[in-house]
Amino acid sequence: MTARAVLFALDDRDAARLLTCREDHRRLMELVAEVEERWDPDHLVELDKSWDALHRCFTDGDLVFGNGEFPLSHAILGDGPLTEDDAYLVCFVTAEQVCAVAAALEPLDARWIAERFAALDFPGYQGSGDADDIAYTQAYLADLQDFYRSAARHGRAVVFTVDQ
Repeated sequence: MTARAVLFALDDRDAARLLTCREDHRRLMELVAEVEERWDPDHLVELDKSWDALHRCFTDGDLVFGNGEFPLSHAILGDGPLTEDDAYLVCFVTAEQVCAVAAALEPLDARWIAERFAALDFPGYQGSGDADDIAYTQAYLADLQDFYRSAARHGRAVVFTVDQ
């Protein structure tokens, strides 16, 4: 899982539509494509490949679903995948969870990220873990914090997407 990721803040209508079609893979992917095509820069954040390391830092160092403690555990992969598609990962964070994630992200900074890299093992991590890799990951934290802060302020849910 090392592809480029984007998180989108969804209004109530799109969030409800997403959840109603979670059992229908085709409809789910059509809705995701629709959200992606709109590309609303006010309600998205691009994480490039940093999402992998960020999730690991926010949890226990592993890249799996359901690890770590809420709310940081939900910042990237939410409650887990909405679909079993091996080529495309879609995860969801409810509007209520978004508020908790935003609050948990607030106090974090570049130093915290560096300390997590030093303190945790990252099983199967494909990054180098060197100073450049850490700086790359740190560079995305502020945008992620801004994104969640805005999504919380607007009462929006979040969908994470990444092609694998």
